[in-house]
Amino acid sequence: MSLSRPSFLPLRTVLTALGDLFIPRTCLACGRVLGAREQDLCLFCRADLPLTHYWELSHNPMADRFNLLIQRDLEERLPASPPGETGVGEGVPKEPYAWAAALFFYHSDAGYRKIPQALKYKGAVAAGRRFGRLLGMKLAGSPSFAGVDAVIPVPLHWRRRWKRGYNQAEVLAQEIAGVLHARMFPHLLFRSRATRTQTRLSVGEKARNVSGAFRLRPHARDILTACRKDLPAGRDLHLLLVDDVFTTGATLHACYRVLRNAFPSARISIATLAVVGP
Repeated sequence: MSLSRPSFLPLRTVLTALGDLFIPRTCLACGRVLGAREQDLCLFCRADLPLTHYWELSHNPMADRFNLLIQRDLEERLPASPPGETGVGEGVPKEPYAWAAALFFYHSDAGYRKIPQALKYKGAVAAGRRFGRLLGMKLAGSPSFAGVDAVIPVPLHWRRRWKRGYNQAEVLAQEIAGVLHARMFPHLLFRSRATRTQTRLSVGEKARNVSGAFRLRPHARDILTACRKDLPAGRDLHLLLVDDVFTTGATLHACYRVLRNAFPSARISIATLAVVGP
């Protein structure tokens, strides 16, 4: 008579179950108590996570909205070029199309909005790392993002970072950079002045709020120029700007403008945890 070996649960599962007896973990989206094998989201919310699949599309609604910001800015700031060398606007030079992707859609009336809120306001850094890693895996499978050389998080003003204890964009950027095998530079950009929270501002107010709020640190050009030396001949840097949520794109565009002025030939893409819409 043969006896089968007893099966044991992994130690991590046992410890999680014990911890849940004292402080039950709940789903970030619906608030349901999580099972021992569930993490961040319950099985139902994870199955219904509204993924954008924008990483599969070089041209998508998020990227189109961001590129429209870039082109409108060019139309306002740059002198017209001769006819025949135009972009979207008559006589206005055209920027290379900027790639953009987000992990999931953000709706004000859906529970999934609580994921970036938990990361930003409730200290859910571990969850942020896991979602950042998932976003990085999606980007890694995309031809548009596989060649990223440097990942740059949107910076917080030093007072807000000191109060919060971390920068949520940096949490995401660290994981994305690790998956993409790219370097992460959290201190290339900085906020030169504190800005109002963007949450309740109109589209125009958001743009004015962050206009001129970002600067490049003095050593930034030297650091990225050094990165360029390791690239194959004929290829320039591919920079990836990372933030938590894409709403109007004003904050990301303000950072984009600073990087574009410093590195006119680099490709600059953007990625966020969530995007408002569609």
